Amino acid sequence: MCPCSSDAAEPSTGFPFAVASLLPQSGRMVLIDKVLDAGDGHISVELTVRDDGLFSAPDHTVPAWVGLEFMAQAVAAYSGYQRKLRGEAIDLGFLLGTRHYQCSAGSFRCGAKLTVRAEKIIEAANDMVVFDCYLEGDNIQATSKLNLLMPQNSQKFLAGKGL
Repeated sequence: MCPCSSDAAEPSTGFPFAVASLLPQSGRMVLIDKVLDAGDGHISVELTVRDDGLFSAPDHTVPAWVGLEFMAQAVAAYSGYQRKLRGEAIDLGFLLGTRHYQCSAGSFRCGAKLTVRAEKIIEAANDMVVFDCYLEGDNIQATSKLNLLMPQNSQKFLAGKGL
């Protein structure tokens, strides 16, 4: 079994919030380890690909399509960071789809360190947001555009009052 990062509960050096405090996910579903940089319209995060059985295969790899979840969690961390700065509670966002996911590998080796950068390129008045996402590691590159719905209040939205 490769190393499984557990930094998610501790603030990163130089970053004021623990990753787990920025995400609606919890426990083993928190796949990113730390925030490297965040600002107005962007975030960079780091993760170690885990071999904990959640997404890993018997050959100690994780399928490349999980890169989309790494990207989505980077965006969720961005949203959580922005909400914390405004004094708001962490809330759900909804990944609606992706465009042009391309990855240079068919899988990620467990134990590999990956960096994900997400940059907001469109934010519409109807809570629709598009992010350009880049994933990099040793001989690995992936890119995609993520289309998301990020309502101000997911409970109201889910109850049909936010439409």
